[in-house]
Amino acid sequence: MSWVSSAYLLVYAIGSMIYGKLSDRYQLKSLLTMGLLLLSVGSLIGLVAQNYWMVLLSRIIQATGASVIPALAMVVPARYIPTERRGKVLGIMASGLAFGGVLGPIASAVVANFAHWRWLFVIPLTTLIALPLFRRYLASEKVRSPIGMDWIGGFLLGGAVASLLLAVTGGRWLLAIVAIALILLFVARICSAAQPFVEPRLFYNGRYSLGIILAFLVSAIGFSIPFLTPIMLDDIYNLTPGTIGLVMVPASLTAAFLGKQGGKLADKKGNTLLFLLASLLLLSAFLLLSMLIGRSLIFVAVALIVGQVGQTFIVVAMSGTVANTLVKEQVGVGMGLMSMLNFIASSMSGALISSVVDQDAQSAWNPFHLLGEGKIYSNFYLILSLSYIGLILIYIIRFGYRTPLSDQQK
Repeated sequence: MSWVSSAYLLVYAIGSMIYGKLSDRYQLKSLLTMGLLLLSVGSLIGLVAQNYWMVLLSRIIQATGASVIPALAMVVPARYIPTERRGKVLGIMASGLAFGGVLGPIASAVVANFAHWRWLFVIPLTTLIALPLFRRYLASEKVRSPIGMDWIGGFLLGGAVASLLLAVTGGRWLLAIVAIALILLFVARICSAAQPFVEPRLFYNGRYSLGIILAFLVSAIGFSIPFLTPIMLDDIYNLTPGTIGLVMVPASLTAAFLGKQGGKLADKKGNTLLFLLASLLLLSAFLLLSMLIGRSLIFVAVALIVGQVGQTFIVVAMSGTVANTLVKEQVGVGMGLMSMLNFIASSMSGALISSVVDQDAQSAWNPFHLLGEGKIYSNFYLILSLSYIGLILIYIIRFGYRTPLSDQQK
């Protein structure tokens, strides 16, 4: 049954990159229309599903459409919003993600408790409400002809990503070898094709390349908050799933309300200041959790609020930082690649955290841990803190307070 979620995540990750590339050749309103219609078709199949294969098929079709959202949510601000107002828009986007993190599980729990699980597929159909607004307010841009699209390169990249995710989440080393082989073939393809799926010169931009690597690492570390914390609350505090949700909801709500403010701060003071503030919040959260595991849940809830706000701010800061390294012609594929890498980072982080926790190590080498319980979690949060310090130093050295390219220069 894990395929119901795994298949969705695989297609979602690959699709976010594909849509980013397609945004350079098709109008955004057309891509959004296709994506939301595919999401709705998949939801209708799930609603009437009578067999497992129908549920799996519905999830794949859903992901094929839904992946248009993360891709174009990155492209629209980078392409159409002036640099001085981009942070506010990215902040609104981050707030939407945080609200979704709160409302999704709550809505699902309510539906599952009072109706058949098939009715969960009705919820995605509500996205059609936004379709007329997209059609009305998104401009009809001039785009390049889709003729000459490097679909071979796209399929090689998609196969590499799928193999890598399956290798990491399932521990299948043969798939890891397949992923490496496909990546090498993809590199050879983009270096030889007349119109490659990804222009090799994109990676000649050292600031962009370092930016997406930092974004990858930031996503991997930040994923520990929604992934590791529920495991810890169940293991150490013996909480029910419902109670765990109640402990984590205040953090998501606070992050949703403050996301826009983080974007405004980026517009006024720059992405560097927001990145440093976000990193300070995340460091504080990780250190608090490493010290206070086993104590009152109030301390844990406060640490989660601090960490979730920091994670929301870091999404805004890194999105703005990476977008500012790209010229307009590279925005679609560049931001799509970043979106895809974020999903890969989350999957790899989850697999790594699971494998470490399963070892059930009892060594208490964290000098800040104040209680005897939760040694492995305390150690893990301290490691995350130390890792983040390294990322902060790299960001300051490479990006610092450099002025981004203006829209005229782009």
